Amino acid sequence: LDDHGPDLAMEDVATAAGVTKPVLYRHFTDKADLFVALGQRGTEILFERLIPAINNEEAPVPRIRKSLDAFFSVIEDYPNLYRLLARRSFADRPVAEDPVREDKEMIAAALTTLLGDYMRRLNLDSGAAEPWAYSIVGMVQTTGEWWLERRSMSRDAVVEYLTTIIWAAIDGFLRQNGVEIAPDKPFEVNKVVQLRRAQ
Repeated sequence: LDDHGPDLAMEDVATAAGVTKPVLYRHFTDKADLFVALGQRGTEILFERLIPAINNEEAPVPRIRKSLDAFFSVIEDYPNLYRLLARRSFADRPVAEDPVREDKEMIAAALTTLLGDYMRRLNLDSGAAEPWAYSIVGMVQTTGEWWLERRSMSRDAVVEYLTTIIWAAIDGFLRQNGVEIAPDKPFEVNKVVQLRRAQ
């Protein structure tokens, strides 16, 4: 992927592995099978960084910032893997699996639970948790794709802009409902997010 980008062929994979294509096909039945394996590895890499960041017992704004930085660090370190998985094709062959969508669904579901728990703890209507979660995940993913292609600012800058936008939305909603939370002070009840792909 690093050498050939998302347009790499199975021959490129076999050569990098130091095997022939028939040997490669003993491990992966076809291109779609290899794509699924790459998707699983991508999910592992993302969650290895995202779960500790999102579950860090810190104040709201540092927690948001670290979670965003975890995502952006993955797409910065593995841009061609992300491009390959996002376009859902391998060696110009479309595949049915969509690991990026699956990860987005898992993260949004976990974030829905997290936000809902906090809203109920603050005696607020938790009905907004799910649309909020999906809008945050969608915004971050779309911004990540834009940033990956444009690189018109540093990773730190894009993370900071998104942190400000997300906190402003949360803070504004809370203030409308008569609740004030210090952005840089740990919340008294820390909720933990569970993320795992269904087997």
